[in-house]
Amino acid sequence: MSMDGKKLEYKGEEALREIERLTMKADEVQESILKQILIQNRETEYLNKYMREGIDITDIAEFKRCVPVATYEGIFPYIQKIANGEDSSLITGHPITEMLCSSGTSAGVPKMMPSIAEDLDRRTFVYNLILPIINQYVPGLDEGKAMYLYFVKAEMSTPCGMPARTVLTSYYKSKHFKCRTRDPWNDFTSPDQTILCNDSNQSMYCQLLAGLIHRHQVLRLGAVFASAFLRAISFLERNWKLLCEDIRSGKLNSSITDPGCCSCMSIMLCPDPTLADEISEICSKTCWKGILCELWPRAKFIEAVVTGSMAQYVPALKYYSEGKLPLVCTMYASSECYFGVNLKPFCDPADVAFTLLPNMGYFEFLPLGHNGKLLMDFDEEEQVPNDKLVDLMHVKLGCFYELVITTFAGLYRYRIGDVLQVVGFHNKAPQFRFICRRNVVLSIDNDKTNEDDLHKSITMAKKLLEPHDALLVEYTSYSDTSSMPGHYVLYWEILHEGSKMSQLDANVLEECCIAVEEQLDYVYRRCRSHDKSVGPLEIRVVEAGTFEALMDLFISQGASINQYKTPRCIKSKKALKLLNSKVAASFFSPRDPKWGPNNNNNKMA
Repeated sequence: MSMDGKKLEYKGEEALREIERLTMKADEVQESILKQILIQNRETEYLNKYMREGIDITDIAEFKRCVPVATYEGIFPYIQKIANGEDSSLITGHPITEMLCSSGTSAGVPKMMPSIAEDLDRRTFVYNLILPIINQYVPGLDEGKAMYLYFVKAEMSTPCGMPARTVLTSYYKSKHFKCRTRDPWNDFTSPDQTILCNDSNQSMYCQLLAGLIHRHQVLRLGAVFASAFLRAISFLERNWKLLCEDIRSGKLNSSITDPGCCSCMSIMLCPDPTLADEISEICSKTCWKGILCELWPRAKFIEAVVTGSMAQYVPALKYYSEGKLPLVCTMYASSECYFGVNLKPFCDPADVAFTLLPNMGYFEFLPLGHNGKLLMDFDEEEQVPNDKLVDLMHVKLGCFYELVITTFAGLYRYRIGDVLQVVGFHNKAPQFRFICRRNVVLSIDNDKTNEDDLHKSITMAKKLLEPHDALLVEYTSYSDTSSMPGHYVLYWEILHEGSKMSQLDANVLEECCIAVEEQLDYVYRRCRSHDKSVGPLEIRVVEAGTFEALMDLFISQGASINQYKTPRCIKSKKALKLLNSKVAASFFSPRDPKWGPNNNNNKMA
C-alpha cells in the first residue's frame, strides 16, 4: 500500500482488518516494500556504489548479493555529509527533512538517523492501530480520559540548520499530532501546550495537575517508558501539596512561567476545595502502596514500555498500583523505524511479543542462536557476510536474531542492534520477544551504556588515583532503580599502598565519579544534566578481597574457574548482596556532567 502524502487512519474493525490483511500477505508486502524502496532510491550514490550498472534495480536477489550489511559506522559518512548540507540523494530519493537522534551511541554525540516526510505517515499508521487492539480487551475507553504523560526533549540542529531531535519530539511537534482529529477514544488530560513545553519540570507539573483535576474521568494511565511514569510518581510525592493548593485556589503556582502552560492551565483551573481535600487525604498517607488506584479510581491499566531495560521497573509499577492495574506494552519502535505491535497487550510483561508489520520497512535477520540458545557469533563492528541474513518468511520458532532493516529514508541492510527471539506467528508474520540490546550493560532511562564505553570511562577516571599511590584492582557495576531517579553504581576495589583504604580523600573519589560521567556518552549526560531522569553516579568502595569472594560465589554456582571473567554488570541478587555487605565507603558525583547542547548554539558537529 502506498503511503505517499496520505494520513493513514484506521479505527476499530477497519484497523484490525488491516492488520489481518498485512500479516496474511506478509511475504508479498515485504517484496513490494523493498521494490518500492529500490525504485524510489535508484539514483542514490550509496546504491549505485554497490549495484552493478545495467541490472534491474528491483532485482531483490542482486540487492542481497551486492549491498553489504551495514553498521552505523558504515553509513555515518553519508549522514554527516547530509547534516553538513550536501544533497539527500546521497542515500535517498526523497528530501531528508530532519535527523532523528538515537540513544546507544559511543561517540560522545547521539547517532543521527535520516528521516523523510512520509516517515511520519508510517509512525502515525502504527499509533492508530494501538487503541483498536486494546479496545478488544477493554471496551468503553471513549467514556473517559487518558492521563498519558508525554514530553519533548531538547532539540539541536545540524551544521546546515536541519532539525536534529528524538523521534518522539518529532512526532509531538508534527501536524500529525498537533492537528490530529479529536475523538473520544484519544481524549488526553494533558493539553498539547503542556506536552510541548521544553521545560520538563513545568511540563510535568502541569500534566500532573491536569490529571488530578480530571481524576474521576481518567480510564488509563501511562507514559512512553516505565521510567518516565515512575519519575512522575516521584515528582508527585514532592509536589502534591503545591498541586493541591493550585486546585484549592484555582490559581497556577507562580513557578510556572511557560506562556503555553499558563494559558491552557488558567482555562482549566477553577477553585475546587473539595477536590483538593480528596487528593490531600490520599497523598498525605505515609505508605503510597496502591496510590494510583486511589488517585485515579476508574483507571483500568498502565501503558508503558516494560520490555528490555524497562523490565526492572515492573515491581515498582505493581507496588504503586497494588497489582490491580495491568501493565500494557503496545508497540516496538526505534529512531530508525517503527516495527510492530503487541496483539495481546494485556499479557504478562515477561511474555510481551511483537508482531512485525511488513509495510514498515524491509526486514532481514542475522541468526544468533537456535534451540533456545543465544550465541553472539558476530560482534557489532564485525563485517557480516551478505548471505548470512534470512528474510522475514524464513525465521524459525525459538531462534534468536539481530534485526536488520532497509528503509525509505536511506538505511540499507542496517543492523539495529536489537536481539530478538521468535516466539510465534500471526498468520505469516513472525512474532518476536525483545531480548536485549547488544553489549548494553547499564541503562536507567534512554541511556544505553555498553561495556566498552564503561571500561573507557573508568580507565580515564582511575588515573586520578595514581597521584595518591592508589590502584583500582577490579570493578563491576549495577543499575540501581530502588529510588527515583535511578542511578549507576560502580563497585571499586582499591589497593592503597602504605595506608588504609579508608584514608583516601573523599574528594578524590567524588572527582572519580564525575570523571566517569564526563566520559560517558551524550545521551547519558543529557539524562543526568537536562532531563534529570538519571541520578548522580555512585562509587561504592569495597573491602580488599571482595572480588575474590565474588568469583568464589559464581564458581560455587557452576561457573568455570578456567573461564571466569568478572561480570561488568551485576544482575544476580546474591552477588549484589555480597558486594553490598563489603562496602567500606560510598561517594557520589558532586555535580552534573557537562552537556553538549548548552554550548555552541545547539549545533551538532
